[in-house]
Amino acid sequence: MQSKLVVRRAARADLAAIVALFADDAMGGHGDTTDPHCFPAYEAAFAQIEASANDRLYVAELGGEIAGTFQTTLTPGLTGRGRPVFTIESVQTRADLRGQGIGAAMIAFAIERAREAGARLVQLSSNAARTDAHRFYKRCGFVQSHVAFKMKLLADS
Repeated sequence: MQSKLVVRRAARADLAAIVALFADDAMGGHGDTTDPHCFPAYEAAFAQIEASANDRLYVAELGGEIAGTFQTTLTPGLTGRGRPVFTIESVQTRADLRGQGIGAAMIAFAIERAREAGARLVQLSSNAARTDAHRFYKRCGFVQSHVAFKMKLLADS
């Protein structure tokens, strides 16, 4: 990386670039779009994340441009003697910048936030079709240990 990578909390001004990252992800299948008519839904979600005590949205910035993003959630629970679980979600690196260590820097940053929060473990899930991502997460130290189940309640539109 020729410029210094900065991982920081996302700001409202970053929202269009974050949405563009998700909209560019054909494999994700989440129906994300840069259509301006859909932007109010993204703004509402951003406001909800920003207001949450346990959720954080981050960006990786390289040379003044958004190069990646991820979200974290700290979930309190009674298992594990009451120590929280830290979940990393929606990890996305700009397609033209993959392979430059941006994803690894974001994951390392997230793991450090988990340690600071006293989390007993860090977890994430990944689309079964994302075999490259699975190799990446294993290189970052994650172990595939569970099977995930999902149920769609609303169509992605």
